[in-house]
Amino acid sequence: MDVTVVTITRPEITASVTRGAARLLVDLGYAPLAEVTLPNGRRADLMALSPRGEIAIVEVKSGLEDYRVDRKWHEYLPYCDRFAFAVAPEFPQEILPLEPGLIVCDGFGGAVLREAPSSALAPARRKALTIAFARLAAMRAAGVAITDLAV
Repeated sequence: MDVTVVTITRPEITASVTRGAARLLVDLGYAPLAEVTLPNGRRADLMALSPRGEIAIVEVKSGLEDYRVDRKWHEYLPYCDRFAFAVAPEFPQEILPLEPGLIVCDGFGGAVLREAPSSALAPARRKALTIAFARLAAMRAAGVAITDLAV
């Protein structure tokens, strides 16, 4: 009997978890954008706006190596009210810090395992980020290739 082994690449895992996290955010009432460059130069995998104007950032980790080489998650916190990691079901969750939220996703959706704590942005920063988020979404909807928040 022949056994076929299917290997899923790291970019495929990242795409699947990102898609599932975005679908979960939509289900939770958020409007997500992928690949958003923040004013500090960091790139958020997903940035999302809630109906109340809350800003969430979700950092997708495709595996253990991805997490170990990228320890810059603290640099996202000044640009969001809530921060969470999104990982695939097979990711070793015990290595993640306990402070951020935790979402487990596949390509079809996800589940919040740990709610992201809220830390309210300063009103001026929230306004600037919200306007930049709206402009970025509008530019993308118009077909203009852009990824950064012009704050």
